[in-house]
Amino acid sequence: MDWINYTLFTFAGDRPVLLIDLITSILGLTCVFLAGRNSKYNFWVGYLYTTALFLMFWNKNLYASLLLQPVSLAINIFGHWRWTHPRKEEESSVDASALKVSMLSWTERAFAVAAVFMIAALWGLSLDKLFPADPHPYLDSCVTVLILIAQLLSAMKKWDCWIAWLIVNITQIALHISVGHVFMPIVCSLYLVNGLVSLLGWMKLYRKKA
Repeated sequence: MDWINYTLFTFAGDRPVLLIDLITSILGLTCVFLAGRNSKYNFWVGYLYTTALFLMFWNKNLYASLLLQPVSLAINIFGHWRWTHPRKEEESSVDASALKVSMLSWTERAFAVAAVFMIAALWGLSLDKLFPADPHPYLDSCVTVLILIAQLLSAMKKWDCWIAWLIVNITQIALHISVGHVFMPIVCSLYLVNGLVSLLGWMKLYRKKA
């Protein structure tokens, strides 16, 4: 699979821009754009995005993020089903075949935050022992757990998912820069903008029970 390391050009003198980075960037932006616009078609793009991320993280030895991808695929399938097969009380006021936007309770939010810190600490410790080649095991693990929580919330169409995604994007910018990625920090910055717009957009949907 030599194409994964295919260099399109160099950036800032000596930083290579790889083909896999460009492919992942395009798929990622398309996926979050569609999700922010409440489109179920984000899941179809998400299947391709998960595959591209797996290859990219494998190439950079980010093992915690790499191991997340099969789980991400399962969550994507689950979310695809939930968004298109709501229970009667979960139906959107605009489209009865679509899941409406809802929110977590404060108790659920507190539990989610506690779970992120606990799981990330344990995962980071395990990763440091099992995969010493990972350059940033604890940061890698923190991003991994945050993404998992954000994806679960997205799959259930919880408004709170966008807060989780904003935290993920900020953390990912630091992680990608630290391992020499060129496109992904730019993409994550665009994710921040999309996340803020989507946060406001989903709040409107929540108020309309849509």
